[in-house]
Amino acid sequence: MDRKWWKQAVIYQIYPKSFQDSNGDGIGDLQGIISRLDYLEKLGADALWLSPVYCSPQDDNGYDISDYQDIDPMFGNLEDMEELIEKAGKRGIRIIMDLVLNHTSDEHPWFKEAIKSKENPYHDYYVWRDGVEGIVPNGLRAAFGGPAWQWVPELGQYYFHQFSVKQPDLNWENPKVRREIRDMILWWMEKGAGGFRLDVIDCVAKDPDRLITADGPMLHDFIQELSRETFQKGDLVTVGEAWSANPENALLYSSPDGRELSMVFQFEHICLDQKRGGEKWDLAPLPFLELKRVLSTWQEALFCKGWNSLFWNNHDLPRIVSRWGNDKEYRVESAKMLAILLHGMQGTPYIYQGEELGMTNVRYDMEDYRDIEILNMYRERIGAGYKEEDIMESVYAKGRDNARTPMQWTKGREAGFTEGSPWIKVNPNYKEINAEAALADETSVFYLYQKLIELRKTYDVFADGKYRLLLPEDPDIFAYTRTRKETVLLVICNFYGNTVRLQLPEEFDREKKLLASSYRDEGPADVLKPYEARMYLIRP
Repeated sequence: MDRKWWKQAVIYQIYPKSFQDSNGDGIGDLQGIISRLDYLEKLGADALWLSPVYCSPQDDNGYDISDYQDIDPMFGNLEDMEELIEKAGKRGIRIIMDLVLNHTSDEHPWFKEAIKSKENPYHDYYVWRDGVEGIVPNGLRAAFGGPAWQWVPELGQYYFHQFSVKQPDLNWENPKVRREIRDMILWWMEKGAGGFRLDVIDCVAKDPDRLITADGPMLHDFIQELSRETFQKGDLVTVGEAWSANPENALLYSSPDGRELSMVFQFEHICLDQKRGGEKWDLAPLPFLELKRVLSTWQEALFCKGWNSLFWNNHDLPRIVSRWGNDKEYRVESAKMLAILLHGMQGTPYIYQGEELGMTNVRYDMEDYRDIEILNMYRERIGAGYKEEDIMESVYAKGRDNARTPMQWTKGREAGFTEGSPWIKVNPNYKEINAEAALADETSVFYLYQKLIELRKTYDVFADGKYRLLLPEDPDIFAYTRTRKETVLLVICNFYGNTVRLQLPEEFDREKKLLASSYRDEGPADVLKPYEARMYLIRP
């Protein structure tokens, strides 16, 4: 297979606002990230994906950009970004910028001009429809609640917004918009950016008149044009966030010919624990056999034809150890099991800040939450007559602020995140769960992640091995192999908290080298302890 650098890399996602504060204002910043580069180098991260640090009114925590080519003062300035790129580069770590190309802030200069008149040259940078106040063009809804149309009385028009009302959608049908985006990306490439994550990239080719908000007919033409004019001019990693992705169109996004992107984030596995036909807040048990089927389908469908991204967590998702593990008596063991299960697969793994410590979800009072999605959902569901306790259980399980609490560095004041008052409360369990404690414990979750990163660089089977699911109907065990020539990687995971019997096919009754496990001591070969995971290497 074509061996791009990112096929053996592991990428670490940083939510800058919550990673490390350097100046005591309670908000993480670029100098804070710089101060933690030694930690990230020790972990083994090859690249750091930063959630947006551009100028923004912060209506959606930076995903509403008002200037793509400047840094928001809360994070520092352009000189700080240049310093981060340089100092990370000296450690062999690349910086991946988060590009929000579907929409801007309503405070972006383009939109400020666009709203002045229909004749303004920037008016067509956005999506408008004539109308009558109170009668929206159609029934499309915004992802954060309410209609996807906002009335502007001075113009007698509605503008389209798939997310917050302060995030008007860009009109990608306008070649001037695409040219502006291309020039901005080339500018960041000249600054030394090592790659880009493309926020909701499957939404850019929307056709709201036909109720198409994702996977519009021009989507892949737009991406290919963008890639040809920008990404293909450098040795970059590019990953598109695509909630509508499926194994078929993922082959277009991540084709080895490089026409589009390196890979996409797909979310089929992440949507399994919600009621069929419902929203993410409509909770349902995880169908374990379906999880095995979904992950296996992606592994098999993209082999030699595309490339997978591997992740459990990000800034939009709850903590995986609380979601599908056990964040109490088996927190360490289940965090390790989930890591081993994922990191043995083919693709580029992403570690979200604190995942390597086994950080957990939180249970705050509603006034302590900051996320616009949580606050809007709470208001809507209270208004619709939902029980408050049911709403709160949904927030505890799926709220985005679970991932956005400050990084837990030490057992000291505010977890070592800030000397001031943090913008959002620290998880109260920071005295037990923190990086200082993890680094002092050779059996910690941190060192298991460090080992998995090292293994991916050591053995070619991680990048190139063909996947095969074992025991597909077993209700407790997720087991699979990866095979490259004569080398076999065998991964066995007890996904739950009961001790279970393991019976593998006879072909595995031979000498195996244990590479990683969720327990220090390996027990009987045919018994798996609660959340026990083992990763073996088998060679002829």
